[in-house]
Amino acid sequence: MAGAPQQTEGIEVDSFRAYRIDEQDGNLVAGFQELTLDDLTAGNVVIRVSHSTINYKDALAVTGAGRILRHYPLNGGIDLAGTVISSEDVAFQPGTEVLVNGCGLSETVDGGYSEVARLDSASLVPLPDGMSAAQAMQIGTAGYTAALAIHRMEQNGQRPENGPVVVTGATGGVGSIAIDMLSARGYEVVAVTGKADEEAYLREIGARRILVREQIDLGKRPMEKALASIGLAASHTLNTTVLPFILRAVCLLGINSVDTPRETRLAVWSRIAGDLMPQHLDRIGHRVISFDALPGAFQAYIDGTVTGRTVVEIS
Repeated sequence: MAGAPQQTEGIEVDSFRAYRIDEQDGNLVAGFQELTLDDLTAGNVVIRVSHSTINYKDALAVTGAGRILRHYPLNGGIDLAGTVISSEDVAFQPGTEVLVNGCGLSETVDGGYSEVARLDSASLVPLPDGMSAAQAMQIGTAGYTAALAIHRMEQNGQRPENGPVVVTGATGGVGSIAIDMLSARGYEVVAVTGKADEEAYLREIGARRILVREQIDLGKRPMEKALASIGLAASHTLNTTVLPFILRAVCLLGINSVDTPRETRLAVWSRIAGDLMPQHLDRIGHRVISFDALPGAFQAYIDGTVTGRTVVEIS
């Protein structure tokens, strides 16, 4: 639906480019489109998007390998960083640098693969002091998920002196940043991976020991040797009973990075900018692509050949 040009603090928002996902005759269609503000889902803050990122979830959404979008059409991208250009919320004045991860992006509201986004201010996080938009997207949903998991584990009593922490899916975005954060916090990190040729990378970002997934037996009984682990990879299957939870006080902490309460979201991003700031961010998030290159970047995530993080320069 076409709309008249809208003036926002001296910046004219007429048409802009977005990577949009739609469903036509039962088939998923994704590609670049020219949009106006009237085409976007509702919100009280308009943002000029500078950077986004690619996550496995984004690849599922764009390729149709997973049913991520709740309705069509929507712009892809579950992360974004940029600058406020107009706002109905006094807490986010024009010029404020912000980031958004999760909060329904590319599920129920238009996501970050767009030169302009319009969102509810409740989903916005002010860019932490000393952190650039590009760094925020090197971290993105993957890094936030890792940080939230560590935050919850430590609230549950996890400490470096309690023993090693196993990180599965170690070469992926969440796993890589979790290894970095945990190592910097003084934990002994054991990385479990299906990519034996990535041992040097995993040691570089902080893993103390490397276990190749195909060469180990993680056990099938519910009362195997106790350990602390973070991550979900390869399968959602969990072969256990209530016994370890009762007899060993084992805790299974579900990490929902999409619908985190705002107070917790702000606290975790504060920690990411502080004691959980990744020490090897340029190594983990070294891959930067242009907006134009976005369509060709998703299949590698479906194929499982990607290591670390990818940042997308939107504008």
